[in-house]
Amino acid sequence: MLQSIQFCAILPGNKNARGVSQMKTSSFITAFCAAAALTAESLPVKYEMEQLLYTAEDGRTMNYCRREMNWDQPGKAAVLIFFHGAGERGNDNEKQLFHGAKEVTEWCAKNKMKALLIFPQCPDGKQWVDTPWNAPSHTLPAESESMKLAMELLNEELKSSDLDKNRVYVAGISMGGFGTWDAISRYPEKFAAAFPVCGGADLAMADKVKHIPILTYHGDSDTVVLTKRTREMVAAVKAAGGTKITYVEVPDCGHNSWSTAFGKEDNWKWLFEQKKELSAWQAFLAFFGL
Repeated sequence: MLQSIQFCAILPGNKNARGVSQMKTSSFITAFCAAAALTAESLPVKYEMEQLLYTAEDGRTMNYCRREMNWDQPGKAAVLIFFHGAGERGNDNEKQLFHGAKEVTEWCAKNKMKALLIFPQCPDGKQWVDTPWNAPSHTLPAESESMKLAMELLNEELKSSDLDKNRVYVAGISMGGFGTWDAISRYPEKFAAAFPVCGGADLAMADKVKHIPILTYHGDSDTVVLTKRTREMVAAVKAAGGTKITYVEVPDCGHNSWSTAFGKEDNWKWLFEQKKELSAWQAFLAFFGL
C-alpha cells in the first residue's frame, strides 16, 4: 500500500544547461513493499522514495523513483541506476521497487553509504533491450526508446556536483539484466561496475566491456532466460582478456537468482567499493578538483 502527497519540485543539480525547465511532477512516498507476495522469503519493508517524471526536450517522458541515501555524510555520493524486470513494467511508478530496492536501501542505510539510487520504470509493452528474452543469442539492436530515456535522465542527475562521476554503477534483473549488459556495451566509459542478474548480452560486445568490474548471477535451471546466456558472455569477456568479471551460478535455481544475488551483503559492498580507473591526466585534474 502506498500513501502519497502530491507536490512539485525542482531537484537540486538538475538544471538543464540548455535552459529547458526541469520542473517535475512528483510525490514523496512511504512505500510498504509487499515483498512477501512476490518472494516468499521476504517480509514487508518500509522505505522512502521520491516519485518523479523525467521529461525530455522533445516531450518524451519516463517515470522513475530516486532516493538520496546518507546525504549528511562527507564527500560526493555514488550513483546506482537499477533496471527492473518485465513484470515490473507499467506507469504506476511503484512496481519497479519490488526487487532490489529493499536490499540496496537497507545496505546503504546500515553502512552509511552516501549514494543516489535511481529506479526508472519501463512502460508496458516496451523493453530495455528490443530482443526476445528466451533466445539463445542476440546481436546488439538499435538502442530502445526506454534505454535512451533512462540514460538521458541519468545524465541529467549526473549534472549535480554532489555526485561522484567515477562511482556510477548499473544493476538489473532479467529484462533489466539485459538492460545492464546493454548499458555497459553502449556506454562502457560511464560505469565503474555492473551487477547484471539472469540477463543476456551480445557476445561481440565482450571486448568493449572487458575492463569493467562485473559481478553476474544466473540460476543453473533458468528456462526463462537461458543460463547459457550468462555463461557464454562470461567466457567471451575472459577470452577477450577481461580479468574483472565474476560469475556465480546458483544451484537448483530457476529464474529468481536475484534473491540470492541481492541477499548477500558482500555483493553490495563489492559494488560500492568499485571506482573507475583514472588516467594520469584525469588523476591530476581530480587532485586539484578540476
